[in-house]
Amino acid sequence: MVPKKPKIAVFKFASCDGCQLSLLDAEDELLLVAGAVEIANFLEASRRVVKGPYDIGLVEGSITTPHDVERVREIRKECRVLITIGACATAGGIQALRNWKDVKEFTRIVYASPEYISTLDRSMPVGSYVHVDFELRGCPINKYQLLEVLNAFLNNRKPTIPTYSVCMECKLKGTVCVMVAGGTPCLGPATQAGCGALCPSYARGCYGCFGPMENPNTSALSRHFTELGESNLDIMLAFRGFNAYAEAFRKESDAHE
Repeated sequence: MVPKKPKIAVFKFASCDGCQLSLLDAEDELLLVAGAVEIANFLEASRRVVKGPYDIGLVEGSITTPHDVERVREIRKECRVLITIGACATAGGIQALRNWKDVKEFTRIVYASPEYISTLDRSMPVGSYVHVDFELRGCPINKYQLLEVLNAFLNNRKPTIPTYSVCMECKLKGTVCVMVAGGTPCLGPATQAGCGALCPSYARGCYGCFGPMENPNTSALSRHFTELGESNLDIMLAFRGFNAYAEAFRKESDAHE
């Protein structure tokens, strides 16, 4: 008797689809994954939908409407393991910038009939509403990290994902520190590795795409930004990017508002 393949489902909420595209971009690696599992629900790649329950559910996007809340709770019931992928699903995404404002004012400005718009006051990560088994950071995620996470859960082991800072990646690549050598503000010392220090490799400061590293010292980084001549507004905006509502970044940006 041929053993049943584990079933994987991919779901989308408020997002740009970039993290799902990272999975498709895995190309040859994805074929190996497809050979080991049954991709039962992945509308970005196929119209074929196999009903749950699922062994692993991957969720991209933030929760922004009452319908989203109901739907993500149903998805949680259908998935043995639930993994959130990307900044939107793990920290609310760039759309979480609305959390500091009155969303009703936005709907009045944008829509001719705002009374028909049903939305929550805040854009929140999936983990605010349901239990999440693993959060994979990034905007977008690193496709190799995604494959590692899938491999780990399929083989009942802990994923090997770095929790150290982007600075470590700069050192490993031999990239000159843009902040020390050029006085360029950089979130690298507080940001989790995963991008391969892409921006510093091009002499630009890190934008914090992978969210806060483990135990980030954001206050010390802000003090150094001040020494570089950055204003409170500059510092606030630096932390209000793709992962603005991640706790460490949110608290530091609030401290400079």
